[in-house]
Amino acid sequence: MKISYEKETDVLYISLVEDFKQCKTVRLTDDIALDFAEGEQLIGIEIMDAREILGKGDLPKIVVQNLPLHVAA
Repeated sequence: MKISYEKETDVLYISLVEDFKQCKTVRLTDDIALDFAEGEQLIGIEIMDAREILGKGDLPKIVVQNLPLHVAA
């Protein structure tokens, strides 16, 4: 799983499964989209206007529990 944030566009993407090139995108709202691979496997979540949607102007803190942690450079 990988969580990435683009400050310039204010888009947060949660990649649940890596290395998928083709997917079907389903929009839940104007700002939230789900990406599905073949077999309806959820592979990613896109949140536009992330600062407003998730944190009312700020990005929330991330808490990781009981998962191995790897920090990307």
